[in-house]
This record gives sequence, structure tokens and C-alpha cells, in this order.
Amino acid sequence: MTVQFDRGYLIPAVNTDDTDYIQCARTLAKSIKYWHPDAKVCLLTDTLVDEPIFDLIKTLPFGDKSVNKQWKLSNDWQVFWASPFRQTIKLESDMLITSPIDHWWNMLEKKDVVVSRGCRNFLNEMSANRRYRKAFDQNQLPDVYNAITYWRLSKTAQTFFTLVRQIFENWPTYRSALTGVDTEFADTDMVYAIAARIIGEEVVTLPQSVGFPTMIHMKKYHNNCEADNWLDQLVWEFDHGNIRINTIAQEYPFHYHEKSFAKLIEPYYE
Repeated sequence: MTVQFDRGYLIPAVNTDDTDYIQCARTLAKSIKYWHPDAKVCLLTDTLVDEPIFDLIKTLPFGDKSVNKQWKLSNDWQVFWASPFRQTIKLESDMLITSPIDHWWNMLEKKDVVVSRGCRNFLNEMSANRRYRKAFDQNQLPDVYNAITYWRLSKTAQTFFTLVRQIFENWPTYRSALTGVDTEFADTDMVYAIAARIIGEEVVTLPQSVGFPTMIHMKKYHNNCEADNWLDQLVWEFDHGNIRINTIAQEYPFHYHEKSFAKLIEPYYE
């Protein structure tokens, strides 16, 4: 790995047959630049693309190591070796930044690795719904979300991501030790949770607080929606870089989940 900048945002995005994750990443980058024009943003993908919004574009340093052509998430461990930053904040591509986030650096730089914990609903409240986290609770795994992950170059970070790789590549072995988990392919949040458990939750997370980086997650049950797709039930507005849902300003990074939203919202950043 080669350090080119001190701090920056890394967005992994590898397209599949049915999802344009690079478009999602481009829209996320535009939202970051809206609030922080001088921020450095790097796209991590598996092919050469021309996207001027990114300051850097990196390809997977070890190539495509996915176990299934439609399950590219198993390349996630490569982010550590791909990042051109001494300090990195990795963001999932199907998110938007809705307010300034540069204060995160002062909070996170005191640790070697920080994986975000919990998520919020569109009311900006911490979600208490555990429908999507039953296996986490059954196995007493930390409630981590890899969508926002910070690390700095350190032995701790290298150990963490080496372990993430091992879990992805040996998923059947790790899965056999879990209760209520029978998925063929490893979920990234589950992998990070197992790695956090092994290394020590206190090593790679921070206590939840009002200012701690968490995201608004627009999955159905977090928001008490009846419709599977929140776009069919809730009203959204764009206002000077902020997203409002049913007139409520979204105060945290907005994980819209429905990938079609990227195409709807991107023109507003032009």
C-alpha cells in the first residue's frame, strides 16, 4: 500500500448484473463534496472507470477474490491494502452524507479501528427493532455496521482486516460455530461482528453517543413501514444538501438501501 494523503474517504463499489454500485458511489462522493469540497475521496472497484468526482480510483489490489460473481462483498477485506490514506473512513456506497462530518476525525483518530454500532430510523432515533439482527443476538455478537468503518495504518488494523479475510475465506467453518446462521455466503456485518468478538469489542468500537457516527437505515422494519420499498410509502425532499423524509431532516448519514434512489437523487447535486 502507498500513502498518498493523510485522511480520506474510501468507497468500495463493484457492479453486479442488476445493481450499479458505481453510480451509488458517485452520488455518495457528490454528497461528501457538497459539505467538504476539499475532502479526498477514493473509489475502490474492480475495473478501470472514468469518474471525475473521485480524487483517486483504485482497483482491488488482489483482484476479484469473490466466492460468487454476484456476491462481491467478500472482497471487502481488501480495503485495508487498497486505501491510499493514512487514516481512512470507509463508507458503503448506497449512502448519502446529509450534514458536515469532518468532526468525526477528531473523535475517531484516538483509536486504531472503529466500526460503527447500531442504526437509526428516519426519526433520527436509535432503532430498537431486532428483526434483522436475530442471529447477532442469539450469538451475542456486537451490533456493528460496517457501513461506517474507520482505521489508521496500524498493527491493530492489519490484524483486524487479516481476520476479516480469514472469516470470508473460511465461512463454512465459522458458520458452523454459530446458532441460527445457515447462509451460503458471509454477510459483511456478520464477518465484522465475529472479528470484533475475537479481537475484543472494546478494541474496535466506541460507546454509542449522540455524536457518534451512526447511520439512518431505511430498511422496512427499522422505520415501521408497511411497504417493502420505503419510496412507495414515505415522501422525500432535497434541501441544500439535506434529505427530509416526511418533513423530518435526516441528521445522520442516510443509508437509503433502495439502490434506485441514487439515480433519483444524483441530479440534485449538479
